Amino acid sequence: MNRTFDRYAGIVFLAIGLAFVFGGRSISTSAYGSNVGANIFPFILGILLALLSVRLIYETFRGGQQGEKRKEDLDYKRFGIIFVSAVLYAYFLEDIGFVISTFLFLMIGFQTMQRGKVWVSLLISAAFSYGVYYLYVNVLDGSLPGFPSWLGLS
Repeated sequence: MNRTFDRYAGIVFLAIGLAFVFGGRSISTSAYGSNVGANIFPFILGILLALLSVRLIYETFRGGQQGEKRKEDLDYKRFGIIFVSAVLYAYFLEDIGFVISTFLFLMIGFQTMQRGKVWVSLLISAAFSYGVYYLYVNVLDGSLPGFPSWLGLS
């Protein structure tokens, strides 16, 4: 942990979080076919990012000196896999739907970060992707891309 880098990163992320909060307030409060407006998620995520940034900044000032300095190796292979997965997730979201694309993205991410425990990854990925879809579409009356029409589940 590099305290100087973390402190500056916390300040930058705090600014970004506050920009999301203030920018989210200017977005329309309702969307076509949805009771949840487009302003909700940027506002909530901005608050979350700002709070986590304040925590990061606080942690850099708290505590003793860094005892042991060691250089961590960067894992470009894992970063590349996650990055390509995120790009493909965004690209195919409309085509294959939220539940399937989120499930695949989470499975790739979990297996990239920790090999093995496939059943746990399957369970968490499936529960999270369908749970978020159900919560957003049925409880909050929002709209997300559903299942693809060729599956016949829409």
